[in-house]
Amino acid sequence: MTNLPHWWQNGVIYQIYPKSFQDTTGSGTGDLRGVIQRLDYLHKLGVDAIWLTPFYVSPQVDNGYDVANYTAIDPTYGTLDDFDELVTQAKSRGIRIILDMVFNHTSTQHAWFREALNKESPYRQFYIWRDGEPETPPNNWRSKFGGSAWRWHAESEQYYLHLFAPEQADLNWENPAVRAELKKVCEFWADRGVDGLRLDVVNLISKDPRFPEDLDGDGRRFYTDGPRAHEFLHEMNRDVFTPRGLMTVGEMSSTSLEHCQRYAALTGSELSMTFNFHHLKVDYPGGEKWTLAKPDFVALKT
Repeated sequence: MTNLPHWWQNGVIYQIYPKSFQDTTGSGTGDLRGVIQRLDYLHKLGVDAIWLTPFYVSPQVDNGYDVANYTAIDPTYGTLDDFDELVTQAKSRGIRIILDMVFNHTSTQHAWFREALNKESPYRQFYIWRDGEPETPPNNWRSKFGGSAWRWHAESEQYYLHLFAPEQADLNWENPAVRAELKKVCEFWADRGVDGLRLDVVNLISKDPRFPEDLDGDGRRFYTDGPRAHEFLHEMNRDVFTPRGLMTVGEMSSTSLEHCQRYAALTGSELSMTFNFHHLKVDYPGGEKWTLAKPDFVALKT
C-alpha cells in the first residue's frame, strides 16, 4: 500500500481575516460574500485551502476570539446560507475550508456563561469557579492580557478564571458535558463541509486542579500543556476529528518542542500539526516580547 501524504502536508493554506478582506455591502467591514468574490483570484494563486478566522456571533472584545455562539454567524459577516455557498463555490475550485475554533474559553455573553451565573445551574460547571474574597483572588495567576486571571462575580460570591480578557471565561474541560458540547460544534461544521480546524491556544485547556500559587512566575506553568491536555485531545481526535476526516492544527502557547512532537506525532492520535512560536522568540532579549535583540541566525535554525 502506498503511503500517500495527506493533502495538508503539501497544500498551500491561505489565511483570511474576514473583517478586512472584502466588503460587499458598503458597511466598511468585510463579509463572507467578499470571500466568495475572490475565490477565482485565490484559485489562480494556487491556494489549496483557506483558513477563516472567527466569524461567529461575538461582542468583538478580542476580534472574534470571544465567541458568543459557536454555530451562528455574526450578521456583520453574513448568514449560514452565505457560508454554505462559500463552501460550495470553494470546493468547485478545489479549495478546502478551515475554520478557527476557540475552545479554551467563550465570551461571557455566551448562553452557557449567562446560565452559569446561577450557582444552581448545571452550566455553572461549564466554567472554572473558585472561592475567594472580593480583593483576594484564588491565586496569583496573571491574565495574558494583563492583571489577575480571576474576575469576581459579586452575586454568586465567587471568582471565575479568564486567562485572557475578563470577557473571555475559561471553559472547564474537566467536565465531560463541556467536551460533549464542543464535539457537537465540530460535527455541526463538518456537516456543512468544513475540512479542517485551527484550534486556538488549545494547549491551555487543562489546568492544574490544585490551582496553586506561582511563587516564581505568572502561573502559566500550571496550565500550559496541563496534566490532561494530551488526554483531552486524544479523546477529541478519536471521537470527532478522525471520524469526520478533519485536519487539525493547534496553536501552542508557551509550549515546548517536546510537547509539540507529542501533539502532532506521526500516529495522528491527537492533532495533524501545530503552530509554535519558538522561532519568533530568538530576538526576545530576556524574554521581553517588545524589545528586539540582534538576530541570532544559529538559534533561528536550531
